Amino acid sequence: MSFRKTSLEIDGALFAAAQRTLGTRTLRETVEKAFREVLRAEARREEVRVLSSMEGLDLADAEVMNGAWRA
Repeated sequence: MSFRKTSLEIDGALFAAAQRTLGTRTLRETVEKAFREVLRAEARREEVRVLSSMEGLDLADAEVMNGAWRA
């Protein structure tokens, strides 16, 4: 894992709201958790896209689906 030290201006009210929402205590913890939340949200959007397009899935293959059901 690599770290980058930087300096930036942050809206205090936005930071406080994010901190409350994420349940974090420090600026670093808040930023890192927010980054992880953004990446998780993108992964969920990608899963929805794949599932809605059935891209790479065998669900449309009758032979595969016939074997999926048990009597």
